[in-house]
Amino acid sequence: MELRELQGYASFFMTIFLVVMLYGYIIHLYRSEKKGENDYERFGNIALDDEISSDPVVPNPKAQKENEEQNK
Repeated sequence: MELRELQGYASFFMTIFLVVMLYGYIIHLYRSEKKGENDYERFGNIALDDEISSDPVVPNPKAQKENEEQNK
């Protein structure tokens, strides 16, 4: 088995592996959205709504507590 042939096999199996990983990730995103764990569609608005005064996509409870403490 020459090096060229080995590189061909490695390339083929790496491509198959990456395709399986991609489909696995897509299925993971779909299932977690269906369960209600995350809503990934709201992250699509990040590029459209990028003003400095915009509300965060995912609120940070730690930052909210700090803001409440500072406002007292």
